[in-house]
Amino acid sequence: MNIVAVTGREDIAMLYIVEFGKDKLVECVEAVQPPTPREEKWVLLVSTLFGCPVRCLMCDAGGHYKGKLTSEEILAQIDYLVSTRYPDGVVPSKQFKIQFARMGEPTLNNDVLHVLKALPQRYQAPGLMSSLSTIAPRKTDFFFDQLVNIKDKYYSGGRFQFQFSLHTTDEKLRRQLVPIPTWSFAEMADYGKRFYQVGDRKITLNFALAEGTPVDPKILLRHFDPAKFLIKITPLNPTHQAQKHGLASHIDPMLSINKSQVVTSLQEAGYQVIVSIGEREENLIGSNCGQYVLRHLEAQTSLERGYTYPIRQLAQRGIPN
Repeated sequence: MNIVAVTGREDIAMLYIVEFGKDKLVECVEAVQPPTPREEKWVLLVSTLFGCPVRCLMCDAGGHYKGKLTSEEILAQIDYLVSTRYPDGVVPSKQFKIQFARMGEPTLNNDVLHVLKALPQRYQAPGLMSSLSTIAPRKTDFFFDQLVNIKDKYYSGGRFQFQFSLHTTDEKLRRQLVPIPTWSFAEMADYGKRFYQVGDRKITLNFALAEGTPVDPKILLRHFDPAKFLIKITPLNPTHQAQKHGLASHIDPMLSINKSQVVTSLQEAGYQVIVSIGEREENLIGSNCGQYVLRHLEAQTSLERGYTYPIRQLAQRGIPN
């Protein structure tokens, strides 16, 4: 594993471009959420695939798929990020969240399961929490079956954050935004009933919401029990893919208040709703969800409100000029 480039701000997010052999590049991120200090909450985002075969219409990390990272390669990213802050492996953060969300749909790589089993013993980190977001691809039943057992054994008591990425309640439109076969809403709901136990965090239904994209509370209520599922609305972050496909964000990340009719209608339906804006500066770093610095470097074009931070190359290996 070689760190070939870095960008970001120490007080917000540091993004590393990592090489595992010839032309196999991924990214990993360590971040805080100002004004919350690192001792309260520290978040790592790691890659699970070399590229991604899904190619969601809003995500720059799709394409150039070259296979799966091994469990050792995933753990190497985490080890490096931990060592930059806590070289003795003692992580004092009250919430130490590891997200398998930088590059790649994690359920397409069964080695993620091995990593989830290894993490609780790998560091002295009482605040450890794992987070996995998925589009719920078909033919991944083994992964999902094992995930329930791992969550119950290693991450009980609300130490696992599980998320379905829906983006819209129109299942036909979802098949366009997420262009591979996925579970239906009914199948996701059935799995949620198996996954959720008393004491767990509610399962998140995430909407990276594009302008004009329908979110119908009646459809959600038909499948997803508000006692077990919550709703998270996030901006559609500035990406080259979103620009290419003419997708604009329903939520404006530059506004401090984003109270919309969508949020109100979901709350009136009985759902807990989180409007998650995040740190705006991360759009400029390129570390927010859906962003991918390597795709930006290949594009060689500017993007409004995104990817403006300078990238410091540490080695001349595979990085686009």
